Amino acid sequence: MKIYLCQTDTTAGFLSKDKALLNKLKNRPSNTPCLITVAHFSTLLSFTRVPKHFKNLVRKAQKTTFIYPNQKALRIVKNGKHAKFLQKHGWFYSSSANKHKKPFKLSYALFLAKKYKIKIIDKNLHEESASKIFKLSRSKMRKMR
Repeated sequence: MKIYLCQTDTTAGFLSKDKALLNKLKNRPSNTPCLITVAHFSTLLSFTRVPKHFKNLVRKAQKTTFIYPNQKALRIVKNGKHAKFLQKHGWFYSSSANKHKKPFKLSYALFLAKKYKIKIIDKNLHEESASKIFKLSRSKMRKMR
């Protein structure tokens, strides 16, 4: 499986179809859940069912991650190179390009890219504000970050 280093809609991140590979790269337990990024609402629906009450909110939200009742975290990416990359490939597990629970450092991301032969998609890597995270239930929404 391949890992890509890309400027995502929020921060520089690693993208892969293999969640275990991302967790190993970041020295996290292999069962740690990862965010799934998609380019289209229809792709999101293949992973989870969006509660009827929140469908419009999820469709229009930008830079917002939702944790669904099945405990999967998904974000729709609509703009930029990251969205175009996702449109070509469908979906990816995503994780920030930093040490686990540490701030982003370009030197560390590039070190990992060389060490593990990670394909760099975007040269302009930087940290931006983190996405908002909401946990959805059938009728309630709770802000997590």
